[in-house]
Amino acid sequence: MAKEAMMKDMSVAKGKPGHLYMQTNEIENAIIHYERSSTGALTEVERIKTGGAGSGEFKPISGQESAPNAFEGAGSIIFTPDRRFLFTTNGGDNSVSTFRISEDGRLSLIDVKPTGNPVEGRSGTAKSLAFAPSTRTLFVLHSFGPDHLRLMSVDAEGKLTARPEGYTVNTYSKRNRVATMVVVSPNEELVLVGTTFDEPIALTGLYPDGSPILWVQRAGGAFHSIASNAPDPDGLAAFPLQKDGSLGTARFYDAKGGSPFYIGFLHERPDTFVIAYAVGDGCAMGTIEKGGTVNIGPLVKIDTSAGVPSELCWLAVSPDDRTVYATNFGYSNISSYHINGRGLEIACDPACPRVPGDGTARGLNGTVTSGPADSWITSDGAYLYQIYGNAAKLVGYATQSDGSLTEITSVKIPYNSPQGLAGF
Repeated sequence: MAKEAMMKDMSVAKGKPGHLYMQTNEIENAIIHYERSSTGALTEVERIKTGGAGSGEFKPISGQESAPNAFEGAGSIIFTPDRRFLFTTNGGDNSVSTFRISEDGRLSLIDVKPTGNPVEGRSGTAKSLAFAPSTRTLFVLHSFGPDHLRLMSVDAEGKLTARPEGYTVNTYSKRNRVATMVVVSPNEELVLVGTTFDEPIALTGLYPDGSPILWVQRAGGAFHSIASNAPDPDGLAAFPLQKDGSLGTARFYDAKGGSPFYIGFLHERPDTFVIAYAVGDGCAMGTIEKGGTVNIGPLVKIDTSAGVPSELCWLAVSPDDRTVYATNFGYSNISSYHINGRGLEIACDPACPRVPGDGTARGLNGTVTSGPADSWITSDGAYLYQIYGNAAKLVGYATQSDGSLTEITSVKIPYNSPQGLAGF
């Protein structure tokens, strides 16, 4: 009976065809455009250069020569709401590219502009984008500050103009914080920024097995985690969004877990979002209250028997706001949650089998990982796509009503470097 139910689930999980885009993040960066069939299969249509540089296989925040998830962030490819334009970061040279999207989904490069942050060292760290339509303001987040956030104006033709403003997620006592993701609230009231470390991994070094060091010894001999919000209650930054696109003074909130990495808003409840925690090993729901204050609920953890932290980092919220798919970088798989009113409960943990890599990459807990990163779910909720950088493949899953995932397709992608997924 269980098998029959699964097959029935798969038979109704037929979606609409569409398009999917991913950046290679190679030194000569490019966008790969896939056509997506009604059965979920992917066919590569084109690779179009961004005109900017990616970081390649190099991982700037740890200094590793070759490691998956070079950006240590999310949201490096986004669309304007009318789907006329696609924006992408170029992490290697700290620039942003704009493409025009034709009716058949093909891309035409319009503009490439520097973010305003200089590249220091081997690579830049521009990693995440968010767009405020009412002011046509593009927010560009960098891993390193002090100007973590830079702003760009977007004209009616998609041309970019860098603005002079710069904003930080550093605090008085934390001068080297690492940011992960920027998102504009649906009502354009707040700009939220997630963080992962209070100082870069590159400054603490690596263990002999290649995994980064998460603990440092302070004066007096005590060891402290470099993960943000662990335990200092200041991991989530909320900037008031002004009418001219500029930002007010940030307010820092207790995110209720270590390394509040990803922020994903619900589709039908624009005041409600889900946070994924790289070191907190779970997810929590948050709300924006009247007056712009942020309230975050309890952390719901996954099974961490495989080691901590799990590096649960990326989220995909189903279109009906019933299911959340959470990517576990350290575990090489995905866990799912059901949204139950104002809370979360585990649906399937894990929701799919581990995807093995080539054995060269390790997570913060020392586990050999295939480095899953960005994910994207179709607008009908039928299919979920997941990058596995160290396995050099993009995997497509059919979603099931119980929160589980069934692999239905896979395509080869560049090794370790790819970032960002966006589609329609």
